[in-house]
Amino acid sequence: MKKLALCLCILFAACQSNKDHTKKTAQTDLSDRSDPHSYSIPTDAVVKHLDLELAVDFSSRILTGKATWEIQNLTATDSIIFDTRQMQIEKVILDAKKDAKFSLGKKDTFLGQALNVKIEPGTKQVTIWYKTTKESAALQWLNPEQTAGKKQPFLFTQSQAILARTWVPCQDSPAIRFNYTAKVTVPREMIALMSAENPQKKNSSGVYQFRQPNPIPSYLLALAVGDIEFKSIDSRTGVYAEPVTLKRAAWEFSDMGKMVSAAESLYGPYLWNRFDVLVLPPSFPFGGMENPMLTFATPTIIAGDRSLVSVISHELAHSWSGNLTTNATWNDFWLNEGFTTYFERRIVETVYGREEAMMQEAIGFKALQASIEELGPKSEDTKLKGNFAGRDPDEGVTDIPYEKGYAFLKVMELALGRTAFDAFVTEYFQSHKFKSITTEDFVLYVQKNLFVKDPKLSDKLKMSEWLYEAGLPDNLIKPSSEKFLAIDSLLNANRDRLPINSLKSQISLANEKLYLLNVLPDSLDKKDMAQLDQAFLFTHSHNAEIQCAWYMHAIKNNYQPAVAAIEKFLINVGRRKFLIPLYKEMVKTEEGKEWARRIYKKARPNYHAVAYSTIDELLK
Repeated sequence: MKKLALCLCILFAACQSNKDHTKKTAQTDLSDRSDPHSYSIPTDAVVKHLDLELAVDFSSRILTGKATWEIQNLTATDSIIFDTRQMQIEKVILDAKKDAKFSLGKKDTFLGQALNVKIEPGTKQVTIWYKTTKESAALQWLNPEQTAGKKQPFLFTQSQAILARTWVPCQDSPAIRFNYTAKVTVPREMIALMSAENPQKKNSSGVYQFRQPNPIPSYLLALAVGDIEFKSIDSRTGVYAEPVTLKRAAWEFSDMGKMVSAAESLYGPYLWNRFDVLVLPPSFPFGGMENPMLTFATPTIIAGDRSLVSVISHELAHSWSGNLTTNATWNDFWLNEGFTTYFERRIVETVYGREEAMMQEAIGFKALQASIEELGPKSEDTKLKGNFAGRDPDEGVTDIPYEKGYAFLKVMELALGRTAFDAFVTEYFQSHKFKSITTEDFVLYVQKNLFVKDPKLSDKLKMSEWLYEAGLPDNLIKPSSEKFLAIDSLLNANRDRLPINSLKSQISLANEKLYLLNVLPDSLDKKDMAQLDQAFLFTHSHNAEIQCAWYMHAIKNNYQPAVAAIEKFLINVGRRKFLIPLYKEMVKTEEGKEWARRIYKKARPNYHAVAYSTIDELLK
């Protein structure tokens, strides 16, 4: 026993080279988990269940709500604190009978205002009557012309990272989990859907009831209202979309059932009953959002050839890494996205083959290298354990948590062997299901479950470097793909000119085209641009990833034939991943900045706050 204790002490010290982190210890509850992005103090009083009532008014673009929270007063405190932003609090009642005193704190740009409600030691329930405002950032209200069908308006929410507080007063921290029920009243010609058990048809009343039986954090609260229909894929998967989009979406995502089965074969049972996808209008700012039971997806992944359905694999993987086992703060975001990116590529490998997964891995590594170059190899923001206190946590949505997190897990896989690593990940999800954890929790779990059995693993993994230091450690495994190596070989053998005919005969897959665009030189003459466009039809591609990569080259090289297509893309697509790099490239010249401003004037009404808040700063 003494040897074991000594071993544990040595291993713990070896893994914690960063002095700031040697002071932190893993916790099994909410103690010592201060979240810099929430006013709540869950160690004093914490929410456990939400009963939500909402009335949706498209004419005023307001939600009128009543949020009834069941709470636990853990310390007999005289107050409970909620997060709010951009909403009006009308009244608060305790235990359905007694008016409560409440106050709102000072406004903060990102955090909003603390709602401090006075309670009693025995208080079990807090009911808050409120209204959202036209500024409520989570809510995207669309006019009919901004939808695919052009007939009815549309509403959807985006709560991640800290926008749930703009449409529901809540304890808006990923460390705090609750289940919920809801009643939502909408116009009778529309249907309401939530991150919960959902209807598959409209009813005549316009009133819809919901239940989410599993405990979730607030960022997974979601609502969509519109002219939406459903099509089943199999017994537990299906697609929701506007009627004009539904057929194409169902065809594109027809492998969803296979993906769920593949995921279960890797890391255990799917615990959320159904896995359905809602295809939103183009203004949705992300590729997908893993809302439990109802993933929100961008229409930009409908390419017509299923070449972008890995996004669905990614959101499905979140059903384990993220929704099931969650980062306790947004500084621990890599725990969600690193594991999910790894899991996504394992699903892709199982369903579509090893070569497809290897191509995606190589493209992801290129993106990681570009992000580190842009941020700077010594930048604090290239660490996996982030520090976004005082900042919008959306600043952490870069390739670092996704691709650096993935790269670290690949190092773990190689060190352990795939079979042993899969067993580790399965048990990791099982041990932490419906829990929120920190990076330090993960470190301690690795120490207890891996390093004790094999102390040499500590040196192999260099875990402290990966988690707490900038840049990339030297035990990085650089991915490669035979198909991509063939493209590299052609380019290296023809350095004085682009071998376009040879490339055309070599390249057929969407990933190969995307890789080519990623490795082309920044400076291309008009002849090369025109020949590339003629050979691969880049300007009018139906693949949004290819479009964005090609439009970057078009902007850099002033390729006029793509100007109209770029403008159309920026006006009609709201996905942040594409918008930010294109606008960033445009503003590098004064002429480009004026062009960007002209487009943005038309496009901004179609963007979600998650996107336009960043672009507003760029175009000042």
